Amino acid sequence: MRIVVALGGNALLRRGEPMTADNQRDNIRVATTQIAKIHPGNELVIAHGNGPQVGLLSLQAAAYTSVTPYPLDVLGAETEGMIGYMIEQELGNLLPFEVPFATLLTQVEVDGNDPAFQKPSKPIGPVYSKEDAERLAKEKGWAIAPDGDKFRRVVASPRPKRIFEIRPITWLLEKGTVVICAGGGGIPTLYDPSGTVLSGVEAVIDKDLCSALLAEELKCDLLVIATDVDAAYIDWGKPTQKAVAEAHPDELDRLGFAAGSMGPKVQAACEFARNTGKAAVIGSLADIEAIVKGTKGTRVSTARSGISYR
Repeated sequence: MRIVVALGGNALLRRGEPMTADNQRDNIRVATTQIAKIHPGNELVIAHGNGPQVGLLSLQAAAYTSVTPYPLDVLGAETEGMIGYMIEQELGNLLPFEVPFATLLTQVEVDGNDPAFQKPSKPIGPVYSKEDAERLAKEKGWAIAPDGDKFRRVVASPRPKRIFEIRPITWLLEKGTVVICAGGGGIPTLYDPSGTVLSGVEAVIDKDLCSALLAEELKCDLLVIATDVDAAYIDWGKPTQKAVAEAHPDELDRLGFAAGSMGPKVQAACEFARNTGKAAVIGSLADIEAIVKGTKGTRVSTARSGISYR
């Protein structure tokens, strides 16, 4: 099978965990241990989130006041290299030496008229108390939004339109390469009004929506959306919460999920299932092997109607 595995940024740096290189590497090691188990007989593409990482780089850049901080597209490119390096190294330590790896800086086109630019919604960086978040928003001109019982900075998250590097990704897969690409949803870019000059834009594309587009354009057999929970839940955090086992995308759409967390994952899974007729699964980073075997996670497919719960 050809599989896209989308690793959540919050799974690689867990919520509330100190954002250190060692913690990130430990979490990547959990992911790569699972990914190594599904490598035999499969073609693998690994995408990843970068919300905590790009937020941290943004804070570090802002602390150096002698120059203008780097924009989010440049910071996104930095995170693609940083996280891709760690994934390559940790997965390379587990697979045979002969297996080739490649991390691709991936530019993704967005629409400058996307309404997302008027309504920031993508959480980046660490979590804050309400008081700290409001103070930082005032000091730095940030938009902030609730994230569970905490608050985070939010930025524009336009929809991905086109993945520019889709051809080299395909060529590498055909040569047996494990490809790491579209990190953080890709580097957000757009054309000027003439349609001839491409440049970066201050935004963070949703990783799951970009991964769904990536999997569709690569004609993948399965999209795995790995996060820090084991399934998509209804009534999350309440005594009545239930994990969705399998669902038709139409049924899942009716349930309604939080826009800042599970919502984009569900949307991405539904879009991939509808557009391809193949399955997408949302589940825990630590359950990737079981997800591919079909025994864990929330499986979204048009192959059957209705919805079932675990």
